[in-house]
Amino acid sequence: MKPTRASTLISIAVVAAVAGFALDAVLASRQAPTLFLATPLGVTLAFIGIAVVLMARPVRRHARDGAGRARPVDPLYATRVVVLAKASSICGALFGGFALGLVVYLLTRSAFPSLGSTLPNVVAVGGGIVLTVCALVAERMCIAPPSDDDDDLPRGGTTQAH
Repeated sequence: MKPTRASTLISIAVVAAVAGFALDAVLASRQAPTLFLATPLGVTLAFIGIAVVLMARPVRRHARDGAGRARPVDPLYATRVVVLAKASSICGALFGGFALGLVVYLLTRSAFPSLGSTLPNVVAVGGGIVLTVCALVAERMCIAPPSDDDDDLPRGGTTQAH
């Protein structure tokens, strides 16, 4: 599995931000109340990011120590952590970008919004950023270093006898 690319996350965040901005603009044009995300959403996103990093610690410890371990890390566990980290980085970019679109819409209005209507969305942006960064860190923690055997063989994978 390839590592998550920054361009993918930026693209997701930009599309989500445009969607959040457009949704708030449509709601305001129909005289409906605009969206306000709950403050616990941002806090929960941050806690999920921390949990993903904590789940990746045993895999990283095993990858660093390697042969000295009596019990190896379950490869299915390591795979699940990598997939969870990848999905979390995408969700963090999605939630953070959407909340950023809501914040930008509120700040571009002619009347300056109150702190009570802006702060929950800003917390959600921060939570999305924390989740994305923690997920990328966890994903990198699960990368195994190349073994010594990989350096000895040429790119074809076989050696030639002379």
